Amino acid sequence: MTFLPRTAVEHLRLKRGSACLALALLVSAPAAAQSPKVGDPPEASNMRLVGFNDLQGRSAYQPTIHHQGNRWIAYIGHHGGTDDIPKPINPITGQAEFNGTSIIDVTDPAHPKYLRHLPGQEGTYEGGGGQMTRVCDGKDLPKGDANAVYLLRTFGGAAHEIWNVADPANPKLVVRLDGLKDTHKSWWECKTGIAYLVSGVSTWRVRRMTEVYDLSDPAKPVKIREFGLPGQEPGSAGKVPTELHGMISTGPEGNRVYFGYGTNKGGVLQIVDRNKLINGPKEPTPENLRAPVVGEMEMSPLNGAHTTYPLGKMTIPQFASDKFASQRDMVMIVDEGLINECQPGEARQMIWFVDATVEAKPMVVSSYSVPEESGKFCQRGGRFGSHSSNESMAPVFFRKLAFITWFNAGVRAIDIRDPYHPKEAGYFIPSITEATDKRCIKVDGKDQCKVAIQSNNVETDDRGYIYVVDRASTGLHILEVTGPARAIAGLPAN
Repeated sequence: MTFLPRTAVEHLRLKRGSACLALALLVSAPAAAQSPKVGDPPEASNMRLVGFNDLQGRSAYQPTIHHQGNRWIAYIGHHGGTDDIPKPINPITGQAEFNGTSIIDVTDPAHPKYLRHLPGQEGTYEGGGGQMTRVCDGKDLPKGDANAVYLLRTFGGAAHEIWNVADPANPKLVVRLDGLKDTHKSWWECKTGIAYLVSGVSTWRVRRMTEVYDLSDPAKPVKIREFGLPGQEPGSAGKVPTELHGMISTGPEGNRVYFGYGTNKGGVLQIVDRNKLINGPKEPTPENLRAPVVGEMEMSPLNGAHTTYPLGKMTIPQFASDKFASQRDMVMIVDEGLINECQPGEARQMIWFVDATVEAKPMVVSSYSVPEESGKFCQRGGRFGSHSSNESMAPVFFRKLAFITWFNAGVRAIDIRDPYHPKEAGYFIPSITEATDKRCIKVDGKDQCKVAIQSNNVETDDRGYIYVVDRASTGLHILEVTGPARAIAGLPAN
């Protein structure tokens, strides 16, 4: 496999509280082994920076990009603050606020405009904030207010909230589902209102499981059932299976929900019949939990399943002339790296492509990982390994390019047109700034810290822009593909 070298990149000089101040074309030298410095240029191949926002120096998780009337709005969930800065200052209000949700107008991606910070739960790191966001138009929901736009977000780990963001600068709380202990990466079907909420319910034996809700009328949530792996349910005994991380539904048309359990160890891909999940028996007995499951794949104990992204039916180029099974049903699994600087306790986390044509017997057929030696990433500081993919199924990139965040290796554009042979088509590693937070390991019992980019989550929009947010509080980078990667997507040359 050939990997593209470091080529011309755009040099971004950043100042907190401002957007992009200067872009100058230059050629980047190969990455050095030491951690990056403030003032170093970004590293890129076939991707370029379009716009930037510092997100008020808040650690960021899930971006959701929503076409809202004649505007494009980014709703960005945040982790809690840090020990050093538990409540960053909101320059709009002048107040120190616990991290929650940033709302950004990205209609002009070169000049994103910060509209509102919606504070989240008190707390730092995973113990506060409001990491997750999903958005549905009221006119699409069966019983929604046609004039409303609904934001579904987590409130720390304690609750799920729905806000009316028809005026994104002035959100209004609609409802809160509270009494929970570890909410996380949920999914919401806008056409039906069915929501799969990652929650922690006290009677279950795991930190995270699924609550299925009917949110077709967001003001009147109706709980349908609880769901998880047998052995996690109330009253069960024995070894507890690995906890849920998230899921993606293909809706009533595809009639499948793809669940991912585990993050960096003991991953499980679970393929579920959506209709049976929603309309089948609800009591969480082992038999009822197994009833809607049509396929399941246990991964190696060394790897997890952070994101399970269904690619659907794809014609495999090398099978194109075959009279049988030339088209395969594919799923991409993304692990999450959790440990800084490749230290003991974790294997390399990467991405896997699963052929699920025979759903009862899914199998891994290929994988991809960023070559560590290409950037000496284990020495740069922070995490190195995959984390999350874009989840949009808009035609612009779907089944052509997938974008995967790789922490200190930035975001990678992967050519997935042949999922049996994925290959890198581009990358972008943002520059660190004065706002970028340190990441530490223990050496002889003492903290040894470095500052490195930690590209955390990524999403795309229908226009072909890529939105990457940083776990180490660097901000939001809005990108576009260039050169051969742009040709793969079928976008006009820029």
